[in-house]
Amino acid sequence: MDSQTIEQLILAGLDGAEVTVNSVDNVHFEAVVAFEGFNGKSPLQRHRMVYATLGDLLGGEIHALSIQASVPAA
Repeated sequence: MDSQTIEQLILAGLDGAEVTVNSVDNVHFEAVVAFEGFNGKSPLQRHRMVYATLGDLLGGEIHALSIQASVPAA
C-alpha cells in the first residue's frame, strides 16, 4: 500500500474533498482531509467517514492511519 493509493480511495469516497496522505514506511499513514461534508459532524463521525472509504484495508494493508479531518477554510 502507498500514500497515493490511499489518497485516491479517500477522494473517490468523499467527492470534492481535499486530501493529502503521507507515510515514511508505507505501513503507518497520516491523512489530512478537508471536506465540506464534515460540516456539523463530530470528530468521531468525520473519522468514520474517512475509514468507510478504506474498508477492509484498515488493520490489514494499512496498519495505522492518523487522520486530521476538517471543513475547508472559507
